[in-house]
Amino acid sequence: MYTAVVRHVVQPWFCPCFLPVVEEHGGQAGDAAPEIAIREAMVREQIEARGVRTATVLRAMRMVARHEFIPVENRAEAYDDHPVPIGQGQTISQPYVVALMTELACIGHGNRVLEVGTGSGYQTAVLAAIAAEVYTIEIISELAHRAEDEFARLGYSNVHLRVGDGYRGWQMAAPFDAIIVTAAPKIVPPPLFTQLKVGGRLVIPLGAINQELKVFTRTPDGYNEEDRGPVRFVPMTGRAQREQESEEP
Repeated sequence: MYTAVVRHVVQPWFCPCFLPVVEEHGGQAGDAAPEIAIREAMVREQIEARGVRTATVLRAMRMVARHEFIPVENRAEAYDDHPVPIGQGQTISQPYVVALMTELACIGHGNRVLEVGTGSGYQTAVLAAIAAEVYTIEIISELAHRAEDEFARLGYSNVHLRVGDGYRGWQMAAPFDAIIVTAAPKIVPPPLFTQLKVGGRLVIPLGAINQELKVFTRTPDGYNEEDRGPVRFVPMTGRAQREQESEEP
């Protein structure tokens, strides 16, 4: 069991990796000009307009072809400002949420990142466009295999994927500079804290009906906690779900 001193942080958020906006345009190999233009508009109107400013995040959001990670029948909605179904009762988060969580994780080019909940693979690809190595876990095998195929096809060689319950993280690859969780447990799975480096950030939605996006920064004696506002994610399944059900009357 991970025991720690909790300090609730109320001051404005600041990330030491925050960089001024750098105008850099382009996309993945094989992109058509219309898709590149659509992504430029997505970044400008949905992401920058809401306050995301980290240059590496904006660059990644411009580069990664979101439509490649969405089933063909829903690709017309790929760059719309809302989540999109990807099958198996799951969704791909709206572009702004992906950008926000990536910025809050404060990822540098040499970092190792853990993602719990691969889903479509889009958030993974955005992380892989910034970090040195991304380790991602997906509990639904059908989604994991589909994402794995996309990573191979699109050339994401720094992504490591496995099928399993993300509750326990990925101990063999720890420690991580950042951990992003893309499904909502009621409480933080304790193993995730122990797999975070001192100074590293855990970005996670918490709650059942009323969810809050939280950022935990590990310190030598515990972690600092920040609230980043209300969100709505699919619930975390596996052990997290079983624990929550066991607590219900």
